[in-house]
Amino acid sequence: MTGTRSAPAPALAVVGATGAVGSVVLRILSQRADVWGDIRLIASPRSAGRMVAVRGLETEVLALSEDAFDGLGAGDVALFLTPPGVSAQWAPAVTARGAVAVDQSAAFREDPEVPVVVPEVNGHAVRVRPRGIVAGPDCVTATMIAALGALHADYGLADLAVSSYQAASAAGRAGTQALRRQLSLVAGTSLGEQPGDVRRVVGEDTGPFAAPLALNVVPWSGELREGGWSSHELAVRSQTRRILELPELPIAVTCVQVPVLEGHSLTVRARFEREVDAGQARKTLETAPGVVLVDDPAAGEFPTPVDAAGTDPAWVGRVRASLDDDRALEFFVCADNLRKGAALNATQIAELIAGEFA
Repeated sequence: MTGTRSAPAPALAVVGATGAVGSVVLRILSQRADVWGDIRLIASPRSAGRMVAVRGLETEVLALSEDAFDGLGAGDVALFLTPPGVSAQWAPAVTARGAVAVDQSAAFREDPEVPVVVPEVNGHAVRVRPRGIVAGPDCVTATMIAALGALHADYGLADLAVSSYQAASAAGRAGTQALRRQLSLVAGTSLGEQPGDVRRVVGEDTGPFAAPLALNVVPWSGELREGGWSSHELAVRSQTRRILELPELPIAVTCVQVPVLEGHSLTVRARFEREVDAGQARKTLETAPGVVLVDDPAAGEFPTPVDAAGTDPAWVGRVRASLDDDRALEFFVCADNLRKGAALNATQIAELIAGEFA
């Protein structure tokens, strides 16, 4: 009697395994179905040699080098949870071996030959990857896109305006450390008696933010671009268009940093091609993959970043019809920016790729 031998489980390399997002990826791997064979952890030379638990096994962290990718081939995947320059340099080392690179940085998001993928919305796009690279969106786009994708499928999105309220952890450990440091400086200090009290107490050490974040709201994220837009605002605009396959979609974006450690939030005004009923829209959102609807303001039930932290879905609430336009809908959405906004999305993309070779 002859049988068919199943293919070996694909290997997974996690590049940036000891960073803020990498640490979340390792937790996620222990919580999801085990589709991987060899899991190798790769980080900067200063982290090499550390032992890190993955699925209950102590695994040594390898230094990022050509040798770290030896043995990877067709069907294998490398997650890049690294700054853009690192991804741009090392992703080709993965694709040259026949494996697929899944990059969570901005290095390839504008490349027309690299799909930008959110599995709940455009998972099909992962199959067409001329360069052998798939990109995940930034954490702001990822927070809102599952809800928008579901509504777009029902009503046809025609116009979008969003404001983000971004957590400090979007800037990595440097962001959370800066906020904690600033909060400790202002705690117990008499503030508000003189203009600029918070700036005086915090001083010049604003960390990765354009202004003190403690007890403050900073309407800036990214680098200055033409017309007063920030690079982050233009990135949200571009990625939303690509994921929804609406290259001409009018989008207005304002990115704001708020003194929250973890969890991005957005206010969204979406205008559609057809008249939209808020009750029907809620039903759409209730069944949308990757979305949880929490929407009963009379009972004090609406989503907040505290609720979303440590969870997988995007939490949506305050769903209401526009007072001025029967084709417009307004809502609030929040999600864990490290998990839903980065680590989980990258892991889901990798699993889709692994499924092609199962």
